[in-house]
Amino acid sequence: MTRYDTVEAASYRVAREIPLSGLSSWRTALAPYLLPGRTVLDLGAGTGLFVRAFRDWFPAVRVVAVEPAEAMRAASGLDVLTGAADAIPLPDDSVDVVWMSTVVHHIPDLAAAGAELRRVLRPGGRVVLRSLFRDRHTGIGLFRFFPEAVRALAGFPTVAEVADGLGFAVERLQPVPQVTAESLRAKVHTLRWEADTVLRSLSRQEYDRGVAALTAAALQEDGPVIDHLDLLVLKTVGAV
Repeated sequence: MTRYDTVEAASYRVAREIPLSGLSSWRTALAPYLLPGRTVLDLGAGTGLFVRAFRDWFPAVRVVAVEPAEAMRAASGLDVLTGAADAIPLPDDSVDVVWMSTVVHHIPDLAAAGAELRRVLRPGGRVVLRSLFRDRHTGIGLFRFFPEAVRALAGFPTVAEVADGLGFAVERLQPVPQVTAESLRAKVHTLRWEADTVLRSLSRQEYDRGVAALTAAALQEDGPVIDHLDLLVLKTVGAV
């Protein structure tokens, strides 16, 4: 899993964290899984956006956060355990749901991660992902202004590669809308090259050209920026 330094972690909070009001569709989509009394592992918790969201949305759920990057853990201001997808610092059969938000493309060994997920999950548990997949990216508006960034998706897995690599079966797959920014103007101000895996694939010239296109569009277009990431729910093979 990718490690971030202090500067990148600070940029991540500016560029990638979304107000909870913009994530309301995710609250609805996740409600069937984050039931009262369940324990949820936020694996690759980053700066803690969804730890805070789950504690606000689902107060009767116990949330345990794990993150490999020291800078991200520090930036979160939360109690976050040190660990990674292939080395989860939790006992066997200890969680009901493993949540991973924009994490799976950072995992180098899906098979090793899958073994760890099965170890920590209780019977009937689910792996729930919020992600961008190589074969499903048309719901991301950033590519309108940074078309060259699509090539970065060569390093992102497909849905089938994730399920097969982890050794789970697909139970649910659907795009979920989110308000990424209040406006294109606001989006311009939160762009951070170093905080986005996709944007980091761009040359300086490509990035500057995209920023100019986005800035020009912001002068002409009003309204919120709505993107779609996929909700992927995985179950153990043979589970009902």
